[in-house]
Amino acid sequence: MDDMIRVNDQWYVNASSSRADGRTRVLKHGEAFALFDRQGDIQPVGLGEQGLYHEGTRYLSRLELDVNDQRPLLLNSAVSRDNQRFTVDLTPAATPQIAKDSVHLRRTKVLWNGALHERISAMNYGTGHVTLHLGLTVAGDYADIFEIRGKSRAQRGEPLTPTRSEHELRLGYRGLDDKTRHTRLRFDRAPQSHRGSDEGQRLVFELSLAPHETQTLTLAIACDVDDSQRELPDFEAVIKAIEARQARERALVGSLYSDNEQFNEWANRSAADLHMLISDTPHGPYPYAGVPWFSTAFGRDGLITALQTLWLAPELSRGVLGYLAATQSAARNVEKDATPGKILHETRDGEMARLGEVPFRHYYGSIDATPLFVVLAEAYYDRTGDRDFIEQLWPALEQALEWLDRYGDIDGDGFVEYEASRHGGLVQQGWKDSEDSVFHADGSAAEGPIALCEVQGYVYAAKLGAARLAHMLGLTPHADRLQQDADQLRQRFDEAFWCEELGSYALALDGAKRPCKVLASNAGHALWSGIALPGRAAQLAETLLDDASFNGFGIRTLAANEKRFNPMAYHNGSIWPHDNAIVAQGLARYGHHAAAVKVMTGLFDAALHMEDFRLPELFCGFQREPGQGPTRYPVACSPQAWAAGAVFQLLQACLGLHFSAESPRLRFDHPLLPTWMNTLEIRNLRVGDAVLDLALARHENDVSVNVTRKVGDVQVSVLV
Repeated sequence: MDDMIRVNDQWYVNASSSRADGRTRVLKHGEAFALFDRQGDIQPVGLGEQGLYHEGTRYLSRLELDVNDQRPLLLNSAVSRDNQRFTVDLTPAATPQIAKDSVHLRRTKVLWNGALHERISAMNYGTGHVTLHLGLTVAGDYADIFEIRGKSRAQRGEPLTPTRSEHELRLGYRGLDDKTRHTRLRFDRAPQSHRGSDEGQRLVFELSLAPHETQTLTLAIACDVDDSQRELPDFEAVIKAIEARQARERALVGSLYSDNEQFNEWANRSAADLHMLISDTPHGPYPYAGVPWFSTAFGRDGLITALQTLWLAPELSRGVLGYLAATQSAARNVEKDATPGKILHETRDGEMARLGEVPFRHYYGSIDATPLFVVLAEAYYDRTGDRDFIEQLWPALEQALEWLDRYGDIDGDGFVEYEASRHGGLVQQGWKDSEDSVFHADGSAAEGPIALCEVQGYVYAAKLGAARLAHMLGLTPHADRLQQDADQLRQRFDEAFWCEELGSYALALDGAKRPCKVLASNAGHALWSGIALPGRAAQLAETLLDDASFNGFGIRTLAANEKRFNPMAYHNGSIWPHDNAIVAQGLARYGHHAAAVKVMTGLFDAALHMEDFRLPELFCGFQREPGQGPTRYPVACSPQAWAAGAVFQLLQACLGLHFSAESPRLRFDHPLLPTWMNTLEIRNLRVGDAVLDLALARHENDVSVNVTRKVGDVQVSVLV
């Protein structure tokens, strides 16, 4: 694999080495996340990504535990199913003073409000007295996330001299952005000794244990900015706060339970990952894209994740829409790739972003977030009937629609295009945003402006959805114009993009309006949006599911017979769960329900081979071999929000679930369940003001739906 996983691309992750241990443990809450090895340590190994991060800066780059100057032996290590607690079981190496397997150590870690809290418990199961010297070596390099991703800097800020009191150690760094960042360690017992070196600060705590006695050491590690020093609650108070939040989160969503325990594990892990990745904003909850590289708000990722989970958790969509409306561009800024009405691509708050060393402080270089913003708004209204919110949102929707016509269509041909950023931003601005992702059949790069296949579908769906909202608001002339625009776009799209020799739509049109006659998964998004003409659907479905595209676990981003196919490439042959879920929903939309089930089954099989049933951002697109799982992609984010959301979109596709909150009504359109699932329960599903429990059962040719509980007025129908 090339050292840079996206060829000639300056903004992506250097893969010159692989992870030392793929089983990295992750905690996240709000603006902070932490990556540990299996022993609960933070070490500069592998890709060097381990650490405690806050707002794009690594506050803790080293945290290593030793016992009597030796690293303890690992017994077990796991993050809880709800992703809230990381527990490690250890035992010290045997010495003349400590009998083998006589002392048990347990490290329990939680992350809360910008602080890592840890409790280390030591239990002496031996018959004699034991003295343990727990050594903690800590360091903070205050590296920006883009430095860790491989971006070099000409200058860095100034490290500050560590300071210590009896129960506290403080590390610090004064950045070039004039911000002072401190790592504050507080411990509940005074260390026996402390010394500093270039390797870090080493603290030693003495625990003296009688037979069958337990003692604990607790510490809190806070990420402080400037002179802020928040009160740090004790360990038990943090646990109670986490449990209270979990109870609130569980009350917001429906729950799923099937007779297939492995599916339940996949769905539960995905739900837990989504809960972990969601951060609270002044506008509501927002799913941050992924850990470690994208733990921030991304427009496209947030919108797609919200669409994936809308049927279960509409509150998330409201938060995404509110946040993106509040950050919508109001002016032209060429360095940010911003024009009025455009929806945010990415925001960062680290030192390099603040200084402009990377262009992503508030960056707008995505071509698809703006139409998807409108698509989500209409879908949210269908799901909830929340007219008041749509009325509040309407000015932002109008600005987005104006952007599509005024700024999105660069050359006035009726298609929405982008040009490569001229000021250090992204070259490709669709979801496949690596520099080599758009090209012609001979492998030559496509010159801009680029009109992507899937983006035209998003624009079509946006205009149709906006027309329905405008009708609802009494804006009939505006609605009629939007409907007419959508109808015309659909016809022009088919004429310009359909490639009979491919049995698919072209990947894109280049600046000369030449189609990129390349078979890619992008064409499947044309089914999801509804822009594909009905007469094209059967052939497109067959093309997407043949052996060149479908490898047994999923649909590749690029078919195996294309010039630039590489199963290890980020966008030119890999498999992305969210991409497959979108395509599956498109297949079901055109009546190809069995094909949607096939896609879901492939990803289910992939999840079975992943640790904790967690689907990563992507995996390699090698052909499936008997008895083997998918090949990992070395620097994929895991967890990733839209990978976690994929299972819920796949299930909705297979069940043909449709909502209308105005009625209110829930419809199952030719539902199917895979052969590995016989029954499915959906509990606490809210439709309008009503709440439903549903029991589904698979039969030879269809699925039966039984309403086991109904509170409130709602119609349930099944089309078979």
